Amino acid sequence: MNAPSNVAELTIETLIANGIDQLYCLPGVQNDHFFDALYDRTDALKPIQSRHEQGAAYMALGAALATGKMQAFCVVPGPGFLNAAAALSTAYAVNAPVMAIVGQIPLPAVGKGHGLLHEIPDQLSIIQGLTKHAAQITSGADADQVLSNAMIQLQTGRPQPVGVEIPVNVWRSPLEGDVSALEIAVPKETPPDEDAIKHAAAMINAASAPMIVVGGGAMNSSAEVTQLTDTISAASLAFRNGQGIVSHENDLRIGMPVAHDLWKETDLVIGLGTRLQSQVQAWGTDDDQKIIHIDIDPTQLGRSAKTDLAICADVEDALPLLLAEVESNQRQDWRDRIAASKAKMAKAYAQHLSPQLGCLNAIRMELPREGIFVDELTQCGYVSRFAFPTYAPRTFISTGYQGTLGYGIATALGVAHARRDVPVVAIAGDGGALFTLSELATAVHHKIPLTTVIFNDNAFGNVRRLQKDNYDSRFIASDLTSPDFVKLAEGFGAIGMRATTPDELRIKLREAIKSPEPVVIEVPVSELPSPWDFVLMPKLRGV
Repeated sequence: MNAPSNVAELTIETLIANGIDQLYCLPGVQNDHFFDALYDRTDALKPIQSRHEQGAAYMALGAALATGKMQAFCVVPGPGFLNAAAALSTAYAVNAPVMAIVGQIPLPAVGKGHGLLHEIPDQLSIIQGLTKHAAQITSGADADQVLSNAMIQLQTGRPQPVGVEIPVNVWRSPLEGDVSALEIAVPKETPPDEDAIKHAAAMINAASAPMIVVGGGAMNSSAEVTQLTDTISAASLAFRNGQGIVSHENDLRIGMPVAHDLWKETDLVIGLGTRLQSQVQAWGTDDDQKIIHIDIDPTQLGRSAKTDLAICADVEDALPLLLAEVESNQRQDWRDRIAASKAKMAKAYAQHLSPQLGCLNAIRMELPREGIFVDELTQCGYVSRFAFPTYAPRTFISTGYQGTLGYGIATALGVAHARRDVPVVAIAGDGGALFTLSELATAVHHKIPLTTVIFNDNAFGNVRRLQKDNYDSRFIASDLTSPDFVKLAEGFGAIGMRATTPDELRIKLREAIKSPEPVVIEVPVSELPSPWDFVLMPKLRGV
């Protein structure tokens, strides 16, 4: 490798030096200089071209969530960037370390409104609103600093996306001055306040019915969260992004409906790397319930509800100190109450949600424990968030609060591309599937072995369900005419299958998971029972 001589080369070498070896992308005219420079470095930074900009960005998102490592995508400005914006907003919501490299019109024309190709007003402000940090490279003089700052932001604090905007006339600008080391030295996080940790331990020791709520910020602390759960006999809750941190096999691990059932009795909530919005804000709290909130992002502490003790720290740093201070306590009455609630809710699921459970159980029985499941905004997807067993971190991929309909297939391609060592199964409804199903062409081209299960009811099923339940069945704009997904998959060169029962789905999944090619399994379904009584649960405290 020769030393980089211009902005394009510096951008490429910075990505490579910091461990990014895949670039999800869709080339275009404002980035031609960049891709010409990349031509000579594809041995170290391989381009994975998609069929739509949203596909490139979603693939980077999926790869980041599945690996916990930085990923990058590159798109042209204006409509190209806006096509990728839904994925970028989802990366922001779920704490994914994704770098957006976005082209721009010539620098002298930015903000002038001449109507140049791909020009939109104040693109950088839009990028800044969807990332934790974004900046524009204006010349060879500031390129090194802009890229270094982006890399530091990507690797410190709360893991969220960053953006770098590079005008077309800047790519080939010669570098000026000394270029610092391409591998960025990441500053250490501020250690937790030890007095606050001791205070937290005292609060835990005094509690009788504690509940731990884990989010994506605890993803790298599975062993410590599990140890804390077992040591203090706490109910351990994961909603969307905390799935798998505590294994489903742990007797104390619970889902949202069980947590809601226990909420009135919970006297201490311990939030670890989570906003706590879905519990504390939605279900309410009062003076009889104490809250400890540990999060690396100071802006989240106390935002959704009052906090009795807020500790700004990385969960990875805080938990070993906390474990050294807390007392072991079996809390047998609380353990028995948790077990009774889990049994009660399991019966309720079986009684009210058996069609969804049948399909999810079929997937779980065929997907190996280490396999990765990618949910979607579909009836089975909603149920999966509290009834699909997960055994390890990063094996359940979700949109978090963003609720990005149609994200699933393209995101799952990024998951399957980055984690070729394990099977990946994505689910989708026929409505959401068509958002990014064109990326089957990408899957076939790059030989990505993703299995996708599409539940086809010829409707935006969730919209139709809400219209039925809340608007006296005044159905409007929720009926769909969907294709034959088996033939559609085969038309792309993928494998198409169809299953009409959970038992058939198991058989098809067994075959699909063994295949080195992308597979689509269509599952025709009729109207499914509503999951919403188990999702949108009423306020219980502080009413």
